[in-house]
Formats: sequence, structure tokens, C-alpha cells
Amino acid sequence: MKLQHIDMHNVITALSCALDLVGVDEVRHGKRVAIMARAIAQHLNWPELECRSILYAGMLHDCGVSRIHEHHKLTETLEWDGAEEHCIRGADYLSACSPLAHLSDEIRYHHTRWEDLLELPLDHRVRLRANLLFLADRVDVLQAPFLSSDRILIEYPALIARIKTLSGILFAPELVDAFSEIADVEAFWLAMEPEYMDEDLRRIGDHTPTTRLDIPALKELARLFSRAVDAKSPFTDEHSQRVAHIARQLAMDFGIDGYELEQVEIAGLLHDVGKLRVSEDIIDKPGSLTPEERATMHRHSYDTFRILQRVFGDSKIPLWAGFHHETLIGDGYPFKNGKQDLDLECRIIAVADIFQAFAQKRPYRHTMSLDYILDDLQSRVASGRLDGEVVAKLEENAEHYYRLAVG
Repeated sequence: MKLQHIDMHNVITALSCALDLVGVDEVRHGKRVAIMARAIAQHLNWPELECRSILYAGMLHDCGVSRIHEHHKLTETLEWDGAEEHCIRGADYLSACSPLAHLSDEIRYHHTRWEDLLELPLDHRVRLRANLLFLADRVDVLQAPFLSSDRILIEYPALIARIKTLSGILFAPELVDAFSEIADVEAFWLAMEPEYMDEDLRRIGDHTPTTRLDIPALKELARLFSRAVDAKSPFTDEHSQRVAHIARQLAMDFGIDGYELEQVEIAGLLHDVGKLRVSEDIIDKPGSLTPEERATMHRHSYDTFRILQRVFGDSKIPLWAGFHHETLIGDGYPFKNGKQDLDLECRIIAVADIFQAFAQKRPYRHTMSLDYILDDLQSRVASGRLDGEVVAKLEENAEHYYRLAVG
């Protein structure tokens, strides 16, 4: 089985960038949590591998959050009754992804009070790591009002004092003591500047060895991304996975095999990752979109392209995924590429995306019949927007493809 050398540091950083899109107004929350958690771990003299691991857990701690309204609740208050739901989802997503499954337990409990963690049958390492994430996460909530100015340099002593009052209740005393010591300098807070965080993350990444992953593990990583995207709305549940199944079958029908076939499936799984920044109010809107809402929706394929470049920069996956709204006559988005710029794999994913979307119920319409969908695809072929050979290949076994689309 072919193994791929993957830079897991870049993968996790890219996933964190995608997850940060959910916040929109709180961009880089995951990275700030990660940088703070790692700094506290280093102060406690944790081994380097543990420090790096908690950095990655910090970047992924909110992987169960894909809805902007939920993200706002999590970043507006120290405790919230519904916080555990995203912890459970995130742990579930990570446990199904073998390269990252070792982080699932601490993600599961990263909003659990220290006094409650002590009552749970958990390994002490899991307790401490989960609580370190909780501490860093809540510190970021407290500093959030001051991120756009230098006022944090005035307010941080009061912030530290507040965290101290929660020692032994919300947070482990040893973590509070370590935080209080390292945060009592201006440099700790100034390191949260976006350009400095990016610089620090690049430096850490330069000293991180690549990981060899087989194809199943790569697809598990892709499914982690896609599950977060599809969870934004009940109307898009499993959309990415079904598009990937359709695209894979179409590619096989065209004689594509081997690693190229696996890349088609991965591109199908990841084609909508840029939608994480699109509000569920837009995705679930039952009526027509305003020009502003349509502009927000249109940018998702560009965000997909840029995010995937960080992970799969030496493959065509970013192109095949990011070009799924381009057309053969060049009036698509976001690049307005034409026929000459669109590989067969791009055209396959474009057809698979439209076919599955029509077969799925959406807030503004019911599920479309197979006959209706095929008529619509043919009209797009006639207008020069979709590839007629791809649509014809789908029509040869239309009933099978429809079953793939509806699940």
C-alpha cells in the first residue's frame, strides 16, 4: 500500500485555520489556546513531545464546533450549559481518525471543571491535559475584548487574579500557579499577535518530522474535515461523503485507478471545507440570498482551495476540490477558469456536487426526482457549463448514482 509523507504540523495548522473560520469574529481562537497551553506545559517542564501534543490538541480542541451561533456562545462566557455537546462531537470525530485519535479523550473533557474531573475514572494525564485546554480556552475568552487594542497590557493582572479565584474549582491548582507565573509579563500577551503566532508556529513546524500515512489514514483525515463541514446544517448531513462516493464511482467508470482515484475521493470529501466560514443562517435560509449573502457563499470554494494548498500542496487535490464551481465556459467562481483549465477530475466533482445537492432536501426546496436532476444536468451541458461526457457516464447507471446520492 502506498505511503505518503505528510507534514502533520501543516495538516493540523490547516485544520485549525479551517475551524477558526467558524468564529469569523474570533479568528485564531484555536491557535491562541494552543500557544498558551504549550507555554504552560513548557513552564511545567513537560517533555517536548507532550508540549507539541498539547499544542495540537489546542488547535483542534473545537473541532466539534461548526455552527457560528454555537461558537459565539462558547466565546462569550466562562461556562455554558451546552458546552459539552461539542466536546462529545469533537471526541467522536477524532476517535474515528487514527492519526489523531490519541487526542480524543482530552477533547472530550476540555470543558469539564477540575473538581468534576477528579471524580471521573480518568488517567491523571488525561485530566491534566483536558484541564489545561479548558484553562487556556477560558483565558482566551477573558482576553477577547482586548484583542483589537493594547489594553490587555493594562487588564492582564485582573485577568490573572480572576483565574486564581477559580483554582481547585474550574482549574487544577498546579496549572493555575504555572499560568499565573508565566502570564505576569507583557511578553506572554504580546505573543498572541497574529503575525507572531504564525511565526512561532512555523518555527515549531520546521523542527517537526514528517509522518508516513497510508491511504486509509489520509481519508480518515479528510473525513474529519468533511464531518465538521456537513454538521453545519441538517440539510447538508453527509453531503461531502456522498459527493466523494459519486465522484469515486464516476472516476472508476472513466478508468481512473490507483492513487489518482484515492485523490479524487479525498477531493470530494474536502470540496466544501471553505463553507466553515459561512453562517448557518445563510446555509439554512429558505428564501433567496441577498447579494451580500451570495458573495459570502461564493467565497467558500476559494477558501477550500487555499486551505487544501497547505495540506496537499504537492498534489492536484486543492485544484480538484477548489474548482468545483467553475464551468467549461468560464463563468463560474472563484477563478472563472474555462475548459482548458479544468481536469477531468474537476469536471467529475462538479457533476457529483450538483447531482448530490439536488438529491438532498434543502431549506428552500424538497428532494428532486432523478428525472428532474438529469434534465437539469443536460440543460447545463447544453449551455456549455458541464462536461457532457461526464453527465453521459452518470446517465448510463443513473439509478445507482441516485442511490449513492440519497444514502
